[in-house]
Amino acid sequence: MNTDRRSTMSYAIVGFGKIGQALAHAFARRNIEVTVASRHPPEALAPQARAIGPTVVAKSLRDAVEADTIILAVPFWEHREVAKALPSWEGKTVIDATNTFGVSPEELDGLPSSAFVAKAFTGAKLVKGFNHLGAATLATDPVVEGGHRVVFLSSDDEDAIAPVAALAKHLGFAPVELGKLNEGGALVHARGRAWGPLIFQDLFRKEL
Repeated sequence: MNTDRRSTMSYAIVGFGKIGQALAHAFARRNIEVTVASRHPPEALAPQARAIGPTVVAKSLRDAVEADTIILAVPFWEHREVAKALPSWEGKTVIDATNTFGVSPEELDGLPSSAFVAKAFTGAKLVKGFNHLGAATLATDPVVEGGHRVVFLSSDDEDAIAPVAALAKHLGFAPVELGKLNEGGALVHARGRAWGPLIFQDLFRKEL
């Protein structure tokens, strides 16, 4: 049962490397249940999941994508394999926490990386978020000296950002909306071998 009673939404993190584990720590810190999955079988992830906290539960990818909100924390090109897990992503929110440093704009058809990802997740609402902080920073408590660590969110779906912003607040972050993916969202997209100007910017906001 989700121990955060303010929300009946279910969450999953797909990818259990440094970023995936950092996000799992954020959920565990607030006692919010989250499923974790990767290319490895759940029994391989279970010891680390249990070590992070009792609300972090390792499951298969097939089971993980049953969640309402799925955070992509896989190496960029693996998003295509994740997308194959469901024939339609209608009703799902996908949070893209991937980065494309070293991927040429031509490989992405000239699109922002998250717009490229969105094409694979047919029917999903896609939000770019939680990708601009390094894993070590993302794993630490976002409430620091009376301030809240900022996370940037962008989406081409006007209705998608609000629930993700609410999740970010539940996790202790201060969400900052950047608008559409090709507008303000471009500030957190890597292009070729250039990082977006807001990537690695560790900013704080005093009030939520």
